[in-house]
Amino acid sequence: MAADKEDAQGIVDNARVAFGGFLRDDNYSWMRDHIKDAKGVLIYPQVLKAGFIWGGSGGTGVLLLKDGKTGDWSNPAFYTMGSVTFGLQIGGESAEVVLLVMSQKGVDSLLTSKFKLGGDASVALGPVGGGAKSDVTTDFLSFSKSKGLYAGMNLEGSYISVRENLNKEYYGKAVTPVDIVVKQSVSNKGSDALREELRKAK
Repeated sequence: MAADKEDAQGIVDNARVAFGGFLRDDNYSWMRDHIKDAKGVLIYPQVLKAGFIWGGSGGTGVLLLKDGKTGDWSNPAFYTMGSVTFGLQIGGESAEVVLLVMSQKGVDSLLTSKFKLGGDASVALGPVGGGAKSDVTTDFLSFSKSKGLYAGMNLEGSYISVRENLNKEYYGKAVTPVDIVVKQSVSNKGSDALREELRKAK
């Protein structure tokens, strides 16, 4: 159990580092400028091309939702991503991935136990570089990089699932994503630095 709690905090810490790297990279300026329009963000600090990480194929990451009234960010809920298909442009065996949640349908899909990107909710590659795309009609926008470089990763067909055991260990009791990111009835000071990193992106 203690190992699970340490794993959970490690994922949160790595998510903060990964997200900060996206913010400081001018190739992802569109993401930085438009995170204010997102309803939430999923951050996967490591998605593997093959193999398993912490019991899940693909990778484990965290979801934070933005409070529509205060504009502040929730504590993180843990999710896995599985069956990832890597595009030809990827430059390594693993990647960092950020998914912006752009619609209420995207939020609602995350509050179920499992859903499929490209099936239950739409996903598209987010603009990179000087992309001027502003009218977003998809539920999720994905941004990814490998070894610090842009990675053209196709996430259609990937499954997003709740990591109930990590949520339980991180908050000390059984909780659902609704408890964590909507009702915000639990908290963990270990996520303060990650939430502060997201505030910087306003």
